[in-house]
Amino acid sequence: MVRISEGEVMSQGLSYHIYSFWGLLPLWMLCASSANKCVVRHEVADCSHLRLTQVPADLPANITVLNLTHNQLRKLPPANFTRYSQLIILDGGFNSISKLESELCQKLPLLKVLNLQHNELSQLSDKTFVYCVNLTELHLTSNSIQKIKSNPFKNLKNLIKLDLAHNGLSSTKLGTELQLENLQELSLSNNKIHALRREELDFLGNSSLKKLELSSNQIKEFSSGCFHAIGKLSGLFLNNIQLGSSLTEKLCLELSNTSIQSLSLSNTQLYRTSNMTFFGLKETNLTMLDLSHNSLNKIANDSFAWLPHLEYLTLENNNIEHLSSRSFYGLLNVRYLNLKRSFTKQSTSLASLPKIDDFSFQWLKYLEHLNMEDNNFPGIKNNMFTGLIRLKYLSLSSSFTSLPTLTNETFLSLANSPLLILNLTRNKISKIESGAFSWLGHLEVLDLGLNEIGQELTGQEWRGLGNIVEIYLSYNKYLQLTSNSFALVPSLQQLMLRRVACKNVDISPSPFCSLRNLTILDLSNNNIANINEDMLEGLDKLEILDLQHNNLARLWKHANPGGPVHFLKGLSHLHVLNLESNGFDEIPQGAFKDLSELKSIDLGLNNLNILPPSLFDSQTSLKSLKLEKNLITSVDKNVFGPPFKNLTNLDMRFNPFDCTCESIAWFVNWINGTHANISGLPDDYLCNTPPQYHGLSVTFFDTSACKDSAPFELLFIINTSTLLFFIFIVLLVHFEGWRISFYWNVSVHRILGFKEIDRQPEQFEYAAYVIHAHKDRDWVWQHFSPMEEKDQSLKFCLEERDFEAGALELEAIVNSIKRSRKTIFVITQHLLKDPLCKRFKVHHAVQQAVEQNLDSIILIFLEEIPDYKLNHALCLRRGMFKSRCILNWPVQKERISAFHHKLQVALGSRNSVY
Repeated sequence: MVRISEGEVMSQGLSYHIYSFWGLLPLWMLCASSANKCVVRHEVADCSHLRLTQVPADLPANITVLNLTHNQLRKLPPANFTRYSQLIILDGGFNSISKLESELCQKLPLLKVLNLQHNELSQLSDKTFVYCVNLTELHLTSNSIQKIKSNPFKNLKNLIKLDLAHNGLSSTKLGTELQLENLQELSLSNNKIHALRREELDFLGNSSLKKLELSSNQIKEFSSGCFHAIGKLSGLFLNNIQLGSSLTEKLCLELSNTSIQSLSLSNTQLYRTSNMTFFGLKETNLTMLDLSHNSLNKIANDSFAWLPHLEYLTLENNNIEHLSSRSFYGLLNVRYLNLKRSFTKQSTSLASLPKIDDFSFQWLKYLEHLNMEDNNFPGIKNNMFTGLIRLKYLSLSSSFTSLPTLTNETFLSLANSPLLILNLTRNKISKIESGAFSWLGHLEVLDLGLNEIGQELTGQEWRGLGNIVEIYLSYNKYLQLTSNSFALVPSLQQLMLRRVACKNVDISPSPFCSLRNLTILDLSNNNIANINEDMLEGLDKLEILDLQHNNLARLWKHANPGGPVHFLKGLSHLHVLNLESNGFDEIPQGAFKDLSELKSIDLGLNNLNILPPSLFDSQTSLKSLKLEKNLITSVDKNVFGPPFKNLTNLDMRFNPFDCTCESIAWFVNWINGTHANISGLPDDYLCNTPPQYHGLSVTFFDTSACKDSAPFELLFIINTSTLLFFIFIVLLVHFEGWRISFYWNVSVHRILGFKEIDRQPEQFEYAAYVIHAHKDRDWVWQHFSPMEEKDQSLKFCLEERDFEAGALELEAIVNSIKRSRKTIFVITQHLLKDPLCKRFKVHHAVQQAVEQNLDSIILIFLEEIPDYKLNHALCLRRGMFKSRCILNWPVQKERISAFHHKLQVALGSRNSVY
């Protein structure tokens, strides 16, 4: 078995939700299983989906979690777990395990969670869990257990959760004596239980069950005292059972004087309630009641009179026809009421639609949250919500068949409610009259989105909203703004005007001039083409500005009459700016100069190509930059250098990049070194030009070829006069440099003399020993002999003339070098290939010069020899010698005399390097 591990320590603590636990594992761990490998990370071993027939034996011994789900295991032999004594969680679900041996927990003394769901267990004996004393969760759902004999769970004193759902149990009896005193959740849903009998629940006499799940059974009988047999039952779930009205009433009677707090009766065919349905709950402290999905069509007066402690009531997905003024009588403490899709009767006649009488909610004195979404009311009556003196949240989304106009009486019944949030979306509202919300002085959030409002906003619509923080008007028909549209709501912090065909935003004074506290403004999807430079003036606290999907391209053009419009000026606290899809093809210099706190810019889906240098210089705090689907060809460091320093997210996909050194070399190097998240890399970052890179990812661009041009970047900033002067000097040196050098050396040495000449000629027999290739001997003899004749003080050691007859050649070479003051190398291609010169002559001469600390070597180049060839053949470089000791044989005859003079200077220079 192959494994992957990391030595990090798993964080302490144990989740009691094993399904959630596996859901939190990293995706790559789950995918790795398909390659037949157990993945080990953070002391968690995932061996799922590997078709295993036995437990892996070579996993790390310190693992605390082992996932064996979705394999072909038939048993869990205890011996196979001896190595894994540190296990806390063992998940063996979705296998074919038919028997569980008691010694398993003996080998796993720390085990707390055991999951064996979807296996083939059919019997549990008294010994099965005898050693599982530390177990807190046991999942046995979807097995073949039809009956529990004796007391298999007796020793599970620390068990908190037991799941036996989806088995074949016909009884709730899981033991014959008191046990499971710490059990909090017991699931017996989807079994074959027909009756709840007291003697079958006696084993829970000492428990404090918070949740007893009996849903989806076929219960037809509640025997006397069946729930009293349970110690302190607080939560009972009987969903998806055909109880009806009579059995529900019987159930409530059996729950009398128990500790029940939560009761869920969803989808129990409770079509109507009477004033006696919940009578049995009057002696309880029930706080939560779920009656959803019952097709409930009638709630009789005083039906809930027996539930004075109820706080949460859910009536979602019913079909209530009529809500009278006493339907909710007695619900004095309800704080949350869910009536979503509770009044859904469809009718073409208003008289046949569901009705809510005036004062129907008057008894709900403590109601704070009322959800009435997706209903079918004819309208709002003057006293519909009267009495809701603590209501804070009201959702009326898609609740009315006809609510075309909001008048100053629509919300009169909420005048005494401290309403904070009002949701009126999807109600086909077409007009808001003056003072429509004047009764809602505490309102903070008003949602009018997804309606059909089409009008001029004079500002009187918001009269009375002194504490409003957010107004949502997006997705309406059209809104024509005036300078006073929001003058009466200076407290507004969030204004959403997306896709409302917004008109007159360019008027002066600006419609937003009074919103000094505004932090979010959404004007997107409005096809706005004109904006004044002062439209956003004074919005010092604005943090998010959405202007995407408009038509603002003309405003930033230099050809725009009056020049570019800097409509973003003064927004010093702006954090998020969205300008996507506006048709921009140019951005003026300084467009973002005031936006020093900007963290996100979206300029995607525009036509931008060349961005001005220093455009983003002020955006040193930028974290996210989006420029996808533009026409950008070059990513210049002068433009993008400052914002890229702290960037965490970049999106520049689908741009036609020019993959040349000048355009993207810096960008590619930045990509290779950054830790930022780059969306779509590498598949969506493709080169458009040049042809050889077309269609390839920019990550394939080789930047190494760009490094050679780097030293010459300075040439582009040299002014014209300096460049001309430099060219003149280069030409002068190239054509007359030898003459200048010759006259300079002659002048210096005639005036100063050869002060560096070594005055000890008696120590050396020769001025220089000449090392040359055999093929160059004619040239050496032709040019060095005349020099000796011309200057009697010069005497060269030439091998063909001066070697003793009969002497060994190698010995003669060594002696000649010692007897010569200098050593001359005649460098040609022949010398580089001559074996004796390469292996002995040159090596010995250089070695002697190094050992004696002498500067005694002179190089004469008869041909142009690259430095790398010189180094490769002779291990020499020009940089190893002083410039006066490196001579080049001139092509022109008139320069030979100058060459001779340089050679004499080199021969007369001091040998000592000090």
